[in-house]
Amino acid sequence: MIPVRTLTLAALAATLAVPSSARAAAAVGQPAPEVSLPDTTGATRSLSAYKGKFVVLEWVNFECPFVGKHYGSGHMQKLQKDYTGKGVVWLSVNSSRAGSQGYYASDKVNALIKEKGAAPTAYLLDTAGTAGRAYGARTTPHMFIVDPKGTLIYAGGIDDTPSTDQADIATAKNFVSKALDEALAGKPVSTASSQAYGCSVKY
Repeated sequence: MIPVRTLTLAALAATLAVPSSARAAAAVGQPAPEVSLPDTTGATRSLSAYKGKFVVLEWVNFECPFVGKHYGSGHMQKLQKDYTGKGVVWLSVNSSRAGSQGYYASDKVNALIKEKGAAPTAYLLDTAGTAGRAYGARTTPHMFIVDPKGTLIYAGGIDDTPSTDQADIATAKNFVSKALDEALAGKPVSTASSQAYGCSVKY
């Protein structure tokens, strides 16, 4: 695939083509909606079980070129490893319905995670779209951060550069890493929300 530096009209249309039921986003500064979903081992993972820890929720679709930008470069994997190493819980969430783009059975997901060297705490299967709609997840990637009290402290894009070009990562302002660094240091998050970009979630 030839990388593009900015959103093409087709990609923009895909980004905006989101069911109205997925538009009511959870509110920053308010309690984060509960998440209770199966992971790829069959175990149920609940957000409430991680109270006392920072939690990142990363909406993912490995077939999306915007997600591919961050995984193909190793950038997302580095973020996962860096912050889980600091005690942060990182949950990748896939809300693609069965049979749609990005949906895979658990064994295929596990193979892809191994192949890509991804390192989330868990990969959650949201095929009914319950969690995605609760958070208003519109794109892949769409990122959320929950603090140890269970409050949503960040919602939006991974960075400020809506492109599929891996070269742009070096100069982009990464909202997620900045928010985590500030929160882990006990500081207020300076950018608590931003515009998410990417492919539409395939509810």
